[in-house]
Amino acid sequence: MNKDGHGSIRVLIVDDHPVVRVGLASMLGTQPGLTVVGSTSSGDEALKLLQRKGVDVLLLDLRMPGMNGIEVLRSLANLPDAPRVIVLTSYDGDEEIYRAVQAGAQGYLLKDTPQQEIVEAITAVYHGKRYLPRHIASRLAERMMRTNLTARELEILGMLTKGLTNKEIANALDISDNTVRNHVMSVIGKLEVSDRTEAATAAIQRGIISEGV
Repeated sequence: MNKDGHGSIRVLIVDDHPVVRVGLASMLGTQPGLTVVGSTSSGDEALKLLQRKGVDVLLLDLRMPGMNGIEVLRSLANLPDAPRVIVLTSYDGDEEIYRAVQAGAQGYLLKDTPQQEIVEAITAVYHGKRYLPRHIASRLAERMMRTNLTARELEILGMLTKGLTNKEIANALDISDNTVRNHVMSVIGKLEVSDRTEAATAAIQRGIISEGV
């Protein structure tokens, strides 16, 4: 990946909101070392632009009509000289962060991120580093923890959040009380909490189980 003739990092903005595109282009256009080479409202158009323009860093929204951000990331994996990608979105759910990073995003920022931090993220990602603010990294870690829970443990964790006892869970799943107890202890250990009540609370707070489910 090369900077342009003026030594600037070439940035492409992909967002379906015109105000966001104009605001970002205006803000980044005043930063030394950065050049906004274009902006577009769709993933399809972004992939077409990449065939015509040299781009170092892509600022990518996640939720757009047509091709969404995750689909764009997966398509970029097939390009020989794909730009590095920073997801810039309004969504900070565990699942969005996890899917974006799994699909190849090197950075993840919220749209209310301060201007200077966006510039720092672009520079860091351009130089081959990953940029995840602390709270985003924490959410990602929590989501990764969920992948360590088995399907049965997730099922039982969901029942714990509803206040079911071990006996009630055993009856519902047609398994022994002892088996339920072993699963509950395993869940408590994996979530690094002290008891079943904390496990239920952590499951909802971390987005592992949705309230009401």
